[in-house]
Amino acid sequence: MSEVQPSSTKPYLVRAIHEWCTDNGLTPYLAVSVTEGVRVPSEHVRNGEIVLNIGMLATDKLVISNDDISFQARFSGRVHQIFVPMDNVVAIYAKETGNGMAFEVPKAMAESEPRLQAVGSATEADEGHAMPEQDVQEFTTAESSEAPPAPKPTGGRPKLTRVK
Repeated sequence: MSEVQPSSTKPYLVRAIHEWCTDNGLTPYLAVSVTEGVRVPSEHVRNGEIVLNIGMLATDKLVISNDDISFQARFSGRVHQIFVPMDNVVAIYAKETGNGMAFEVPKAMAESEPRLQAVGSATEADEGHAMPEQDVQEFTTAESSEAPPAPKPTGGRPKLTRVK
């Protein structure tokens, strides 16, 4: 008899942190490793990563499935369809507190050259939902010997749990 491999816990944890942020009036941010298959505004990609505000006020038609995250968002007054495979999710956390969860990205993905699918040009998201460069590094944990320690956001150091 063959053993059935259980599904990944990652999409369930992403949905749970998103719900926790929403229930507590916090803004859920999603850190994404940008590779082929990710559709995001290329102007906000820094070092092959992007941070997206996935709060209710910043998104429309948000779907967090077991395989991917998709939604519509306005950038420079234009609506764009955003698509992120679940494997590309690096972290989800509350902007205000830094509390959240970080995930390991498959090694092959982390080493690959980022290939972007631009969704459109944008310099800042509408309604004050900017994605500052500082936030791109907020999910980095001190446990990682490969990356420098993350800068301290205004709310203190992020309190993320790395999931393998």
